Amino acid sequence: MNRFLTSLLLIIMGLSVTTPGIAQVSIEIDTGDQARKNTPVKVILRSKDALAASVAKINFNGVRLNGQITELGLESLRELGDDDVDLSNLRELHFIVPQWPAETKVKATVSFGLAGKGNEGRFHFQDKAGLYTDVLYGERPVMRYMYEALDNSSPQRIGETYKVYHHVYDPNGKRFVTKGAGGLFPHHRGLFYGFNKISYVVNDQPMTADIWHCRTGESQAHVEVCAEVGGPVLGRHLLKVDWKGRDGKPFATELRELTTYQVDGGVMIEFASKLTSLVGEIKLAGDPQHAGFQFRGSQEIPDKTADQTYYVRPDGKGEPGVFRNWPGNKEHVNLKWNALCFVLGEDRLTCCYLDHPNNPKEARFSERNYGRFGSYFEATVTESRPLYLNYRIWLQYGEMSVTDIEKVSNDFVSGPTVTQHPTAN
Repeated sequence: MNRFLTSLLLIIMGLSVTTPGIAQVSIEIDTGDQARKNTPVKVILRSKDALAASVAKINFNGVRLNGQITELGLESLRELGDDDVDLSNLRELHFIVPQWPAETKVKATVSFGLAGKGNEGRFHFQDKAGLYTDVLYGERPVMRYMYEALDNSSPQRIGETYKVYHHVYDPNGKRFVTKGAGGLFPHHRGLFYGFNKISYVVNDQPMTADIWHCRTGESQAHVEVCAEVGGPVLGRHLLKVDWKGRDGKPFATELRELTTYQVDGGVMIEFASKLTSLVGEIKLAGDPQHAGFQFRGSQEIPDKTADQTYYVRPDGKGEPGVFRNWPGNKEHVNLKWNALCFVLGEDRLTCCYLDHPNNPKEARFSERNYGRFGSYFEATVTESRPLYLNYRIWLQYGEMSVTDIEKVSNDFVSGPTVTQHPTAN
């Protein structure tokens, strides 16, 4: 198993069977060498009680936190997939660490239960059949999955429906901060993942595909919602998406998982993906503007506020009008994170793009003043070697410093350590 598990995950084995609601797990959280605030923690449990539960209460020396029980997500499956483990008995426990100093160790007991009825204080889903699904926390929308089927009735409708993507709402849930179809560079929209230079072979015939512009019959097509998970800590949906070539036939299939966490002060969204070939070896390539995982801000940015856009990078705050792009800036690769600071209406917001060290490298980054940024890489995918990815987006009002962004990045790649202690029966 990948050693990275030890920083975020714990497999808790051999737990006794008790009635749901009775404390049955004892854990200790070690914050490590940095203070923690709004930090999601994931613990992998093996417990018959957890299989039937949907929520948990976590008691930290009298301070009670809400927990949520889910089935294994894509990242857990990736980490555990090569192990001889019965995955059917495993569940994830999620909770948000409150504000704790560095070098803090806190013991806790965990009890299981079932969620009550109603949507107040929890994530849930609202679907507009055939068009989109909103993920909401209570009444506040957080993100929207755009999945309308390809419509070939006109060039305009093709352009509106040839790809799936996610819109992101502002932290108050009042408006989108991302761009949809149309506008400047209509192939950029929302949170999107694809490649403009893809090659593979079918029946001894070389094939190419552009799953970015989709100008010659290609598309990214929604197949089904594999799972939706709502609760007090997170909202998550797992989506099956087909990547189709010029002939309209799928050459790859993707499981795309987006998770949003209930944290104070902003919007946190995690993107995970598993891409599997259907045609043998597939080579993924492109350029920094039209490949990889990208964020595209609202059309209002190029229309009104582009001259106020700047980026914050690990080496410091940039200036408006000064942007880095590989290969012009050859050092603009393998960043732990990059952050876009932009203006919508009267508000300035910062969007942090957090890369995970397990993602393929060399990661080549791109920035634009109209609010599109991200990175891409080159990779080869087969039926037996799928491509896994994991990114996190943090969005908040106001400006952020390098120190601020380092904190959210470190929480993503090296969160608190969890250990188990025996619980008396």
